[in-house]
Amino acid sequence: MDRQRIDKWLWHARVVRTRSAAAALAASGLVRLNSQRIDAARSLVVIEVHRAGSLARLGHDHVVASHDVQGYVAAKEHLADLYVPLDRLIVDEPALRAEAGFDTKPSEADIAGTRENMLGRVLEVERYPFALATVSEVVPGADHSTVQLALTLHGITRTTRVPARIETQDDEIAVTGSMVVKQTDFGIAPLSILGGAIQVQDEVQLRFQIRARRCLTQSCQWADVSSPQDGPVAARGM
Repeated sequence: MDRQRIDKWLWHARVVRTRSAAAALAASGLVRLNSQRIDAARSLVVIEVHRAGSLARLGHDHVVASHDVQGYVAAKEHLADLYVPLDRLIVDEPALRAEAGFDTKPSEADIAGTRENMLGRVLEVERYPFALATVSEVVPGADHSTVQLALTLHGITRTTRVPARIETQDDEIAVTGSMVVKQTDFGIAPLSILGGAIQVQDEVQLRFQIRARRCLTQSCQWADVSSPQDGPVAARGM
């Protein structure tokens, strides 16, 4: 494979408009070569949302899932950039409800209404279309690793440490873990009706299974340019 200076490649590929901008981008630390790409088909993020309020028995707990995690992992550098397109979230898949142990059975109308409220009133996806996750450090441990995670949701970024299990094999990496997220930490008001008699708990349970793999053919080699606001922008070549 031919080799080329990354700043020249960025300019020739028109990732940026000028050579000086290419040089600045190459020096910024936002460009990583040959990182592992998220395998969306084998990755999953699940959020369990629980009901509250004096009439909670009349409502339902819900499971929200994403099968569309995108992004890149630079395993050797202990870095990762991931994003989830929120308009593709799925509500109450039967298998995930069963796995969560939820015993009520929301109707199709209930599920559709929940998804509409979630995307509109709660997440405001037209204004904030993505959830972003950036890993800046991984501390290995005896039983699990600790991941330094910056999560951006609803236009607000919070940084936390998350326990995770990390397994590597050949050119693949698998990361699993869970965390608690408070909606109000991200400026989100939990959904509430009937004066709070039926409402959503502020804390939601989030678990994830992320798999990434390195492309092994020349046509699949990537340099990824991480945008702090829009998630990683992939540039082919190398």
